[in-house]
Amino acid sequence: MKFIKNIFSYLFILIFANISAQYFPKNGNENLNLKAEKYADSLYNSLSLDEKIGQLYIIALYNNRGEEEIQKIRNLVENEKIGGLILMQEDVEKHIALLNEFQEKSKIKMMIGIDGEWGLFQRFPVAHKFPWAMTLGAIQNNNLIYEMTSKIAKDCKRMGIYWDFAPVVDVNTNPTNPIIGNRSFGSDVNNVIAKGLAYAKGLQDHGVLASMKHFPGHGDTDKDSHLDLPIVSHHLERLDSIELAPFKALMDKKIGGVMVAHLYVPALEKKKGIPATLSYNIVTNLLKNKYNYKGLVITDALNMNAVAQKFPAGELDLKAFKAGNDLLLFSQDVPNGKALIKKAIEKGEIPEERLAESVKKILKTKFLLNLQDLKPINPENINEDLNNSSHAELSEKLYANAITLLKDEKNLLPLNCNQTYYYLPLEEAPFQTLVDVLNFGTTINVISKEEISQIPENSTVIVGFHKDNSTAYKPYKISQESKDILSELSKKQNIILDVFGSPYALKDVDISTISTVLVSYENNDLSLKASAKALLGKTKISGKLPVIVNENLKAGSGIDK
Repeated sequence: MKFIKNIFSYLFILIFANISAQYFPKNGNENLNLKAEKYADSLYNSLSLDEKIGQLYIIALYNNRGEEEIQKIRNLVENEKIGGLILMQEDVEKHIALLNEFQEKSKIKMMIGIDGEWGLFQRFPVAHKFPWAMTLGAIQNNNLIYEMTSKIAKDCKRMGIYWDFAPVVDVNTNPTNPIIGNRSFGSDVNNVIAKGLAYAKGLQDHGVLASMKHFPGHGDTDKDSHLDLPIVSHHLERLDSIELAPFKALMDKKIGGVMVAHLYVPALEKKKGIPATLSYNIVTNLLKNKYNYKGLVITDALNMNAVAQKFPAGELDLKAFKAGNDLLLFSQDVPNGKALIKKAIEKGEIPEERLAESVKKILKTKFLLNLQDLKPINPENINEDLNNSSHAELSEKLYANAITLLKDEKNLLPLNCNQTYYYLPLEEAPFQTLVDVLNFGTTINVISKEEISQIPENSTVIVGFHKDNSTAYKPYKISQESKDILSELSKKQNIILDVFGSPYALKDVDISTISTVLVSYENNDLSLKASAKALLGKTKISGKLPVIVNENLKAGSGIDK
């Protein structure tokens, strides 16, 4: 009897070893895993070679490019038996109608994904915008990140989306990085790991697949891979301790997907100019074999210039599949790509076992996400469902917990309700919401740059650096004019400086003569409200810098108040 028990224990361990790094529902059990395996095997065996290869593709669905573009996607879905779609801009009701149509026609329900790092707003303007990852990186309570992505998962499922291509677990060590920046949790490896795990669990515990990106690490680049091929030239020891570290730490946490970046990393791929996406050494030998990752491996978009301008469309698909990727995102020539992959399999250049490995993983994951039982999406009240007071309350709480106090030498905080303060807004973005909330707790006189000389000496002046918050990629630098004004003002006044933008804005700002300095990270109504309440002492300040700003402002800096 003991022998039989040991055999069953061993089989149980074997079964769950296979899913150790692949998505599995929070309350799933051994029986569900066996069902998923059986479903994938049976369905795979019933498919034609053409249908199997179709499962490898996730193509882009835009609904703002005219009917001709939509018809093109319709034809690909029907004729090429596409495995999934990534939703782009921008009308949610139109997307719902198209998804209902396409899913109805698909023999195997399609995996619908989205780049939703800060929620569905990233693609749909009617949805709610949650904070950038940089802002989340300052928060000390990771349960709040889990709460946010639980909400994002609910929004995703409301739109028929079951894969959010997030979190970004790149360690942003380069302030001039043009494409990661605000999308990273910061420059501290352990913080990135903790935030990435909380983010992924919030999604996956609520039935939406997560995807770590951008393997093997896009945080120290000075080129945008949408435009050209970045090079990460660090030696192996550095890569191992920084760039690769979050991915290694999260490999066994059942995170369902990894997205591979278009980066050239000479220490990992000796052949010159070969991006990670097309590197067998990086995708198969490192990620799948050495790190034993069993989840879905997806390319970054194959229409990005880092690869698209160097390799012919279609041929690029074949190279990416040969490298070991399971899914091909944003192919520019699906029919040709499929034909080349099919030909390579028929010639024995690619063993059918390699195709079976990827397609069965895809089918199994679809089963575990319960896609086989999908119901049509109801468009009624969709705008309200994706953006309401519950979203706003959560976002304001996130912004409040991120606010970071770097210094308060003269104890100017919290503001005194019986005192009059002056407010000087600098830089380019709106600020009125902050002033409106502050005026509920104290007296604020807004002044312009031209009126500075009218401020009585030894007054307390709140200076706001208000940076444009319209996209995650806007420049964070503070103008020389604003820096000069701040410097002159500090000679005669008590200054509270509040930065409504990236903490990197302080990189070359002299704050040595400034009494009080805060970073509020973003410039929108909710971050402005949260900052005003913090200044008034209505909420606690507990955030910590997520990045190394300069030699004086290190990651982890911050005073609780």
